[in-house]
Amino acid sequence: MIVGYNPSWKAQYMAGFDYSPYTHVNMAFGIPTADGGITYDGESTLQADVDAIHSAGAQVLLSVGGWSGSSLFSTILKDDTARTAFLTNMVNLVKTYSLDGLDIDWEYPGRAGAACNVFDAANDTPNFLAFLQDLRKQLTSEFSSSDKLITMAVRVDTFEINGVPSDVSEFAKVVDYVHLMQYDINGAWMDTTGPNAPLNFETGKGYQVSFASAIDAWTSQGWPASQMTAGMPFYGRAVTATVDMTLDPTNQYQALSKVLPQGDSEDLVWADTCDNTNGYAGNWQWKYLRSEGILSDALTAASPWVRQWDDVSQTPWLFNPETKMFISYDDPKSLQAKVDYAASKGLAGTMVWSMNMEDSNNELLSVLQTFPSSGSSSSSSSSSSANNTPKDNEVDNNDPLEDDTSDDSTTEEDDTSSSSSSSSRSSSSSSSSLSSSSKSSSSSNVNKNVNLAVDPNDDQGASDGETCSTEGEYKCSDSDSPSYYFCVYGKWLELSCSTGTVCNMSSGAMVCDWPSSGQQTGDASDTIIEED
Repeated sequence: MIVGYNPSWKAQYMAGFDYSPYTHVNMAFGIPTADGGITYDGESTLQADVDAIHSAGAQVLLSVGGWSGSSLFSTILKDDTARTAFLTNMVNLVKTYSLDGLDIDWEYPGRAGAACNVFDAANDTPNFLAFLQDLRKQLTSEFSSSDKLITMAVRVDTFEINGVPSDVSEFAKVVDYVHLMQYDINGAWMDTTGPNAPLNFETGKGYQVSFASAIDAWTSQGWPASQMTAGMPFYGRAVTATVDMTLDPTNQYQALSKVLPQGDSEDLVWADTCDNTNGYAGNWQWKYLRSEGILSDALTAASPWVRQWDDVSQTPWLFNPETKMFISYDDPKSLQAKVDYAASKGLAGTMVWSMNMEDSNNELLSVLQTFPSSGSSSSSSSSSSANNTPKDNEVDNNDPLEDDTSDDSTTEEDDTSSSSSSSSRSSSSSSSSLSSSSKSSSSSNVNKNVNLAVDPNDDQGASDGETCSTEGEYKCSDSDSPSYYFCVYGKWLELSCSTGTVCNMSSGAMVCDWPSSGQQTGDASDTIIEED
């Protein structure tokens, strides 16, 4: 399962996009209005978009909310008239545009997200549950012949009531999946540089949550791992350090300036109407890190940039000694670590923010496609933590999550800011109301498997960093080994099948398969990488 968010304000980059690697596409964002209406600035092309995505074999949901679209959830759910209209409009949207369901991205129930959001610490969480229960009833009543999805994009901590983490098991009875926004964890709102999306946090450094702790937090409060996807950022965050970080190259937590640098060429000055500030977001999309001179290949920095790898967070970071710009990001190696961990915990799959940020080679997406199609052979346990040895053996992913009000400026999935940042997930100011007229067309429930190029005739065996000649080629390292190689920009990149699976060649395709001696009961379909 690979869920991709498709931002409406990036539509110009999506022409001719291949949706087939994704199982679900969330169109972002429908914005609630005070009377319970929903606006979406991609309305004029929504039906064509839905048809194209269905033709590619993926399901389509409208995602409602987002960082800049969550200001009214709390008030709508407390007003009977607006709440009724909100429910009706959601159901009508599914009917009108032949959607496969709805994704709710409320940032955040019971606590502030953007500065102008209204929230009710005591009542948001129970009101949200009651609303979702009613939404499920209405969808079931209206679409008795087909199952419509309800999903949620959620932060690394669970929902709260008066600041206390709340049991979420009742939510899981009416919601199909939660998509964990396990990124935007450290940024310009912190006092030091740090990883955008750490697999593990480092005790005493940076914000004390992580990819691993988010999974533990939600499962410990009653959410099934099998109804959860792991959030994967296809972008990095830039800040400006106040020191030369190359003098302490094993430490990515160093003093920073609150003035954000410009990120890639799409990072334009944005005005935050909530707190009357403006500035850059400092975001670097993966597709631009190479083309705009930061990386020379997937794992090598271009001069004068220096690349470092952090063993605790299992992420790379970049530093420019001339400008003191620091970039924390994810690459194929760090995403593979996340995929392996998520699979070992029994998650359903992965989620991407956002689809438009990938490069033309799909080198990040190809890593997500190694996730076993039936999950991991390992059982999920909320009490275990990632099997990555920290520098000081003090990383504790089971620490109680802090009730820290400073976290309100830390967002998952959206760009937020200190005084001068901007949001890459703000919706366009020219939104139009969505029609509620009924249209009919069938939706597809086909889940797509991987479809990547491989030359089965090449000799197996390669070394990480050695040259290769066929871009996009895959090959197993050895028979029945989890290791395999991916040809990226003329160099072999060593990757690994998810935990418990091994690499094999089968009928001209590379397969991440359960070993024959340890096949799962039911023998679900393999993850296959085959020729186009």
